[in-house]
Amino acid sequence: MDTTIAHDNQPTPPGAETFPFQAEMKQLLDLFIRSLYSSKEVFLRELVSNASDALDRLRFEALTQPGLRSDADPEIRLEADPQARTLTIVDNGIGMSREEVIANIGTIAHSGTRELVQKIKESKSSEQALALIGQFGVGFYSAFMVADRVTLVTRRAGSEAATRWESTGDGTYTVSPASRDRHGTALTLHLRPVDQDDGMPDFTDEWVLSGIIKKYSDFVRYPIRMQVTREEVERDEQGKPKPDAPKKSIVEDKTLNSMKAIWLRKPQDVKEEEHHDFYKHISHDWEKPLKTITFSAEGRLEYRALLFIPSRAPFDLHLFGAEGGLQLFAQNVKIVERCEDLLPRYLRFLRGVVDSSDLSLNVSREMLQQDRQIAQIRKGLVKKVLDVLVEMQEREPEAYRTFWKAFGRALKEGVTSDYEYREKLLGLLLFESSADAEKQTTLKEYIARMKEGQQDIYFLSGESRALIESSPHLEVFKAKGLEVLYLRDPIDDLMVHHVSEFDGKKLKSAANANLDLTGKEEREKERKEAEAGFAELFKAMQKRLDAQVKEVRVSSRLTVSPVCLVGDGAMTPRLERLLAEKRGPSQRRILEVNPEHAVLKQLKALFDQSKDDQRIGDYSELLLGQALLVEGSELPDPTRFSQLVSELMARA
Repeated sequence: MDTTIAHDNQPTPPGAETFPFQAEMKQLLDLFIRSLYSSKEVFLRELVSNASDALDRLRFEALTQPGLRSDADPEIRLEADPQARTLTIVDNGIGMSREEVIANIGTIAHSGTRELVQKIKESKSSEQALALIGQFGVGFYSAFMVADRVTLVTRRAGSEAATRWESTGDGTYTVSPASRDRHGTALTLHLRPVDQDDGMPDFTDEWVLSGIIKKYSDFVRYPIRMQVTREEVERDEQGKPKPDAPKKSIVEDKTLNSMKAIWLRKPQDVKEEEHHDFYKHISHDWEKPLKTITFSAEGRLEYRALLFIPSRAPFDLHLFGAEGGLQLFAQNVKIVERCEDLLPRYLRFLRGVVDSSDLSLNVSREMLQQDRQIAQIRKGLVKKVLDVLVEMQEREPEAYRTFWKAFGRALKEGVTSDYEYREKLLGLLLFESSADAEKQTTLKEYIARMKEGQQDIYFLSGESRALIESSPHLEVFKAKGLEVLYLRDPIDDLMVHHVSEFDGKKLKSAANANLDLTGKEEREKERKEAEAGFAELFKAMQKRLDAQVKEVRVSSRLTVSPVCLVGDGAMTPRLERLLAEKRGPSQRRILEVNPEHAVLKQLKALFDQSKDDQRIGDYSELLLGQALLVEGSELPDPTRFSQLVSELMARA
């Protein structure tokens, strides 16, 4: 293919006509140059994408117009001239006529992606829609981020005439006749001076160009080639360099992209090792993934996804600002490195790519025009991932336990935020339980083990399993043989605060004041009988503890311990402590006492004997402090508690 184009700095060629850009064009060019793109290197991604579109369009039109077929292999070439400070992007695609040059490049309204997508929507057939492929989008103007002057020479397939377009981005452009041996387009950028501080590396350097292509356009379906020069020394029969042999410069073609979009291949045609290698490439993780998820959607919006569940959690998974998101491609061209909108926050541990040819983009490929499309993809991805996790839980329990250990806490975040999939997420949760000291259980398994007549799922939160198991709140559950879930992660308290039931069964804290294990009527009868004779003592205790305690009453849950604290609100004690650190609401709880315990019997005897409000109050403070310590809460006044303990010991 002929790749010679004007690399010159010649005056305006004969027959050239000068045209003004539309009124707002100068402002738009300033926007492109100064603020639209986060990195100047994306200009190459845009121009390569345009060249790839032109090759696509030629392939399509040649199906119905055999005369457009070419013997030349479709390709995109980069030609760099360090001396002239130019970079040329050449393709042998469909090319453009003079009228198309003016319509597609000279007028931004005609080149805008928004209008292109609107035309596709209005087209009555797929043929009309595909005929629009290859038109230059506004990404063409990204060339002015790195170039003082842009020159284009193009010839439409099926035509003998070529057209030259040139502009310095100052508000006008020129169009003139040109010559070109074959169809296609050659775009020459007269580069600005190298300025590393301003994000302007040497865009004529082989390694710079190779790195950009690898980063953004590695999976473009056509080869992106560049001539490179390497030095070689003559070698002997053993392959060793001959002493004092002169070096030879060898010029050869180098293909810069792999053209292997692994997610576009059928899953059964891809080896497991290939998936693992690709995962390591995009995640920089040296371990193979725990699970590979392939997914394709067809219909109104078509896309493909290749997702990976890592085998271990990154160190920053639960840190504020931890990055997530999938790589987003449009027609094999990467447009977003980390698209966080593709997945909810609680699935941020997933790695992978999503590719769609239907995405609607606005003036920059970095900014998505219609959130509705991303929302639709997001919904499909979430459903697929959760379905895979359900299947893994049922069929690969060992693998799922590995997953849960690494990412279970993230799924719990989803329970508090994802209302649509809350029930499915709840089914994926694993809990420690009083039923088994070694194996975690699901809510579904808990329900299957519930005793006859049991209507609720019971849980208790605490800092450790040992602390929970020693809690006085569990005494009645142990006595009745009722299973209790142990919630050790702080997020568990927030989670159960947002969840009232699962599969028709209510979730209730073992520390809830309104717990009913015996039947309301029977419970009230037992309480009244037990409280007989304690009314005056409880009033004295309430008088001292009124600032911290809502009520003092007889407990129906204690069998061994003297006291415990229960709440009649929705918050667990630990959640209340967490909120208190951020000045959240606090609640006065109920102090339940065990009238059969020796301490309470002794306290009642002391009260009946002397009615000493001071001593009764001091002992009441000690009992409240004991209840707080047992549940893992902080004492309101540790110094005061220490003094009371010392006084009690001195009396002994």
